[in-house]
Amino acid sequence: MAMAITTPPALRLRQSPSHGPFRLFPPRPSRSLVARAHGSIPMPLCRRLITLNQYLPASAIPRLRSSPLSATSADDVHPVDKGSNYQEWESLTSRFAGAANIPFLLLQLPQIILNARNLLSGNNAALFAVPWLGMLTGLLGNLSLVSYFVEKKETEAVIVQSLGVVSTYVVIAQLTMAQAMPLPQFAATTVVVALGLVVNFLNYFGWVDGAIWNLWEDFITIGGLAVLPQVMWSTFVPFVPSSILPGVISFTLAAATVILARTGKLSEKATKLVGSLSGWTATLLFMWMPVAQMWTNYLNPDNIRGLSSFTMLLSMMGNGLMIPRALFIRDLMWFTGSTWASFLQGWGNLFCMYSLNTISREFFFGTTIGLLLWTGMALWRDSVAYGYNNPLRSIKELAFGS
Repeated sequence: MAMAITTPPALRLRQSPSHGPFRLFPPRPSRSLVARAHGSIPMPLCRRLITLNQYLPASAIPRLRSSPLSATSADDVHPVDKGSNYQEWESLTSRFAGAANIPFLLLQLPQIILNARNLLSGNNAALFAVPWLGMLTGLLGNLSLVSYFVEKKETEAVIVQSLGVVSTYVVIAQLTMAQAMPLPQFAATTVVVALGLVVNFLNYFGWVDGAIWNLWEDFITIGGLAVLPQVMWSTFVPFVPSSILPGVISFTLAAATVILARTGKLSEKATKLVGSLSGWTATLLFMWMPVAQMWTNYLNPDNIRGLSSFTMLLSMMGNGLMIPRALFIRDLMWFTGSTWASFLQGWGNLFCMYSLNTISREFFFGTTIGLLLWTGMALWRDSVAYGYNNPLRSIKELAFGS
């Protein structure tokens, strides 16, 4: 159905219900403006497009990425003056996130070396001290976050999470060799890890079909929502009866919710919420791990002597290095997970160890001051980059938007 477009006069008022009682139309753009905006697009078509844009609401106008008049980005929602401070801090936060690979690599490396020594010496029983279910939970969390950061094109975070997947999988493979993990569960984990890494790699470079990516997202959403309540329930066994009922119920509800979202039975807002669940469940899995450790410390204070202060320090450093980047791009989920892990999993366990006199006062207070100075520096530099006088404004924007 063709639609005739009438060029408006140079300046006039017109009634428009969707934009208030009256709209003020500007004069027709000049030939030079049209040429700069649309480049090689024919002149008559450019005029028709710009004229049409004056009458249609913004949501109905196609985005032309090549046009400076129609291109949109995060800065359009949150405009900033990209001065030297902004560009410098953007580069630094990206480097900090990439540097997190170092402590995270060292975090699993001692465990891998120890397991290898025990396997070579025939001491398979030593590997039973490593809970395979907890390692599997962490691996699934890493894999879900790989997908989350692939969509956001945060390369450094993708590398960090992928490294976590690979290193944790090596530990799980060692546990299977020692018969500390059942072979069927390991085989299923191998398939999921291989499929997940391949799909995420292809999607990062735009080589995967949208339908396949949607299926993968549905899988990790349902899997994460099924695993999280089960892990939380199992933490408090034997104070609660051992049961798989929490996982079964959450799996059923998650599958039903995803199906309703895909078939268009939910509202737009609910559908967006379902789409973000995989990232949040992965973050909550990581956030629950220090809670479980704290609960174990409370029940068995003597066992805390078996914790490595070096491991806790590496965990605090690795997550702390990602805090500035999460704050800079205003990613609440990433910021919440990294901050929680730094302060609770890292510093919280160090506090427990200090309370039981397993680490020195100098070591504890040194790490405490370092963490506080690092967090304060991140808030201050972020406010400078965005041109704010109050660092708390960055936190407000992170939680509630600009």
